[in-house]
Amino acid sequence: MAKIVAERSDVIPSLAEIFREFGFDGASLSTITEKTGLGKGSLYHFFPGGKEEMAAAVLGEIDQWFATKVFEPLRSADDPRSAIANMCHSVSEYFRSGRRVCLVGAFALDNVRNKFSDQVREYFTEWRSALTEAIEKAGCSHQDALAIAEETVVAVQGALVLARALDEPEVFERTLDRVQSRLVAATQGGDQR
Repeated sequence: MAKIVAERSDVIPSLAEIFREFGFDGASLSTITEKTGLGKGSLYHFFPGGKEEMAAAVLGEIDQWFATKVFEPLRSADDPRSAIANMCHSVSEYFRSGRRVCLVGAFALDNVRNKFSDQVREYFTEWRSALTEAIEKAGCSHQDALAIAEETVVAVQGALVLARALDEPEVFERTLDRVQSRLVAATQGGDQR
């Protein structure tokens, strides 16, 4: 029996997990209806643009979460070091300590990248930019802050891939611990390049 969902936003978390598990191309409409418990009519009511609109809504939800929990706190913090520590904590929670795939990263690597290129680019651009600003506020030069921010995002994304490939989520946590130590050292004038 089809499930009754009152609002479009109620189905977005389920859609995100479906795209994480099956990818964009692998998430057929029948898979989506089975996994969400919604009939095709309900899905098209909420997402008249079909699967592409579903994926765009999921990416929008991810972007909103990161904007609220990571990007804006990095930009607006009076204490950038605390904001950076909070970023590491939030990222660990969001990715469930390495047990959750980064859907934006997966879409960046998938053959659907061109369909969502603006959303994918903005996510990574915003993360790099917000972290660069926080590192600069903590006293690093723009050039060093940018390099450290890029290294951080690369390390997080790479750790997610490796943790998933090896089925060892602790790879992600170890990497995140090293990233945080590196960020602490860099923002205390102890950048050891």
